[in-house]
Amino acid sequence: MNPVDNRREVLLAKGDNVNVLVFNCGSSSVKFLVADLEVEPTGEWREQRLARGVVERIGGDSLLSFRPEGKPPARLRERVATHSEAIHRVLAWVDSISSTLFPGGRNRIEAIGHRVVHGGRYFPGTTLIDETVTEAIDSLEEMAPLHNPPSIAGIRAARAAVGRPVPMVAVFDTSFHVTLPDRASLYAIPFELSERHGIRRYGFHGISYQYLLSRYCALTGKPPGEATLVAFHLGNGCSAAAIRNGASVDTSMGFTPLEGLVMGTRSGDIDPAIFGILAHEDGLSPGEVEHLLNTQSGLLGLSGRSRDMRDLLGREGDDPRARLAVEIFCYRARKYLGAYLAALGGADGIVFTGGIGENAPEVRAQILEGMEWCGIRIDPSRNRETAGTEGEIGAPGSRLRIFVIPADEELVIARETVACLRKRTSFPPRDGTNGTENKERPR
Repeated sequence: MNPVDNRREVLLAKGDNVNVLVFNCGSSSVKFLVADLEVEPTGEWREQRLARGVVERIGGDSLLSFRPEGKPPARLRERVATHSEAIHRVLAWVDSISSTLFPGGRNRIEAIGHRVVHGGRYFPGTTLIDETVTEAIDSLEEMAPLHNPPSIAGIRAARAAVGRPVPMVAVFDTSFHVTLPDRASLYAIPFELSERHGIRRYGFHGISYQYLLSRYCALTGKPPGEATLVAFHLGNGCSAAAIRNGASVDTSMGFTPLEGLVMGTRSGDIDPAIFGILAHEDGLSPGEVEHLLNTQSGLLGLSGRSRDMRDLLGREGDDPRARLAVEIFCYRARKYLGAYLAALGGADGIVFTGGIGENAPEVRAQILEGMEWCGIRIDPSRNRETAGTEGEIGAPGSRLRIFVIPADEELVIARETVACLRKRTSFPPRDGTNGTENKERPR
């Protein structure tokens, strides 16, 4: 790829169109979006999606889908061994059609945005990427072992491919939750340990929550600063968030993405004493116990068969463990719904997003079952018909409005990338601190 010269100074101005490429690296996939964005002098966004796609099942017989906007997707099956290879494959495809892809004759990518799951206390917000930032993100691997390594691989592969002139930006899932009050973010361990090691609830899926909040406000006409709701991101990774007046005040994931709801392969909430029991009785090391809770638990561990909710729903009728896995999944989510309604003192709405939240009406119905006592009423017909699409599924007269809003994390990352380049925002401060006094870099 032969990118244009450094346009960073031009990118700072409102009213300038920017061609942005977004990479969203998951544990075994890379989603991407190419978009043309412009910020009006009023601060309003104008955006045009140009292309998007995904490389799935990285490390094996991979599935590749590339789709220019308004055209049928090109689907390929080939071996893609690493996230770095996936990044190069996407860049090569974008470059091959750049002359027809970009508007206005500007046939180059002018900025790249990357999703990073864990920013720790080192990165409270979106930041320009340089080698210092890359190394700092890399140091957070232990806090998100399934997620940060793919992001780092994507960042380094993209930098090697496009060179220094193209600015790159990191957008963090944890940033949305920096508004958590101490009562929600601190653990009841010795305070000095929390301070020394940066141990607190960081929360995740923030990019997804940022998008669903903006869409919820657009659908209801409610200003973002007045929106109070309980949101569920349900997929292979799952979380809930309590949002008051447009700000996150509690969330189910914690110091790492392991805490909270039952997930595809993650246990969610668990008694910490179980670590010691497994270590003592089965001779497992702390690292092996953590690996078990991250990769062999959740729906997979409960069912003994699959982490895929679609498989489990199809087997509920004749497989008691599949039925139990679904029941526990929904029960845990309903507990969090009740807890967050209490923490918020009531809410205006409930929103579902993520692969399960968007596509499994039966799961949504089971989560909301028995909640009529607090005015939550689902419309069975609307709920059944809303699968993979945006829609309201609450019954007429429901005290809380209930929505399904498909996630578009890549669009949020594109917006954040342009906004960051306009502001030249960068964390950590160039004085070498973490933005706070007397705090070490996270381990």
